[in-house]
Amino acid sequence: MIHDTIEGFAVALPPFGALVGLDLGTKTIGLAISDATRSVASPLRTLKRRKFTLDAEAIEALVAERAAVGLVLGLPLNMDGSGGPRLQSTEAFARNLARRGPLPIAFWDERLSTVAAERALLEADTSRKRRAEVIDSVAAGYILQGALDRLRHLGAT
Repeated sequence: MIHDTIEGFAVALPPFGALVGLDLGTKTIGLAISDATRSVASPLRTLKRRKFTLDAEAIEALVAERAAVGLVLGLPLNMDGSGGPRLQSTEAFARNLARRGPLPIAFWDERLSTVAAERALLEADTSRKRRAEVIDSVAAGYILQGALDRLRHLGAT
């Protein structure tokens, strides 16, 4: 089920269990995972986008493998808060995922997550090639950490 607010998402979650963060791009999907207490988000890997069904199966396999209890998708808003084609694509992806199972899904504003990820990787003196390989999963980690911090503020974790 897709939740319009992080508060609704918090209510739908069990007390413990990992969350998966997704940074949906046109060519890749960055994946991040939290610990079961939902304190820390960690970048995991980047999936190369294929057909929706194959992407969904890969995400479902990760959810099963990590016993995740919810998904947080980065919401690609423009800097002025408006939406565009990427927003519509992300919402359609979430709707299609929601049809496949009962996992709670929430959106989290992803503005500047890639910029923050790039900055962190540069500060860590990561090579250009390695940055290209991990940027999406690191951005997914920033998205998920933002949602985790908000959930903790709400007292949901």
